[in-house]
Amino acid sequence: MHELAVLRDTMIEEQLKWRGIRDPAVLAAMREIPREEFVPPELATIAYADRPLPIGEEQTISQPYIVAYMTEALELTAGDRVLEIGTGSGYAAAVLSRIAGQVYTIERLAELARTARNRLERLGYRNIVVHLGDGTLGWPDHAPYEAIVVTAGAPDIPRPLLEQLAEGGRLVIPVGPHPSFQTLVRIRRLGTDEYRREELLDVRFVPLIGSAGWEFP
Repeated sequence: MHELAVLRDTMIEEQLKWRGIRDPAVLAAMREIPREEFVPPELATIAYADRPLPIGEEQTISQPYIVAYMTEALELTAGDRVLEIGTGSGYAAAVLSRIAGQVYTIERLAELARTARNRLERLGYRNIVVHLGDGTLGWPDHAPYEAIVVTAGAPDIPRPLLEQLAEGGRLVIPVGPHPSFQTLVRIRRLGTDEYRREELLDVRFVPLIGSAGWEFP
């Protein structure tokens, strides 16, 4: 465990701070969360590697820098209600939960949703709710959200997510015309029908599958 703690500190210094992650709350959350708990046991020793890792169901856990970058881009405050699309292993939700007030996270794959829910409960994250469903439709029951983050690449911005964003809220999502290559964008809701879009960086995510995303199974 000591070796993993050293690797986690190295991740903070060499992958995050060195690349420009500055938000103290994001750095503290990334330092606190045991990433090794969110990858398959056989990959625990490389949990802090600077790359995505497989988590089953043809899905991945994003590299630490991307998790930190997207979290920082959300500009979270302590009372924020956050919606995450694409629970995966639950790692990013755990990071979000250390900064925001409440995290709602949606996973379309039943086994990943079940495993993530059990893992988060076992590790004691009490302000995260995992839902099995089509993330492209959001979760209107708990809207509006001060922040929405999507961890899969969409062909366009899903309209339901825009509608569930609070005024002043931020949506961070990978968008692009190809399922494997996207641009990470931040959408800020300025008014009822007024949004501002910023392009942040080029990324590669698994495709966002759903009725308001890519349609293939």
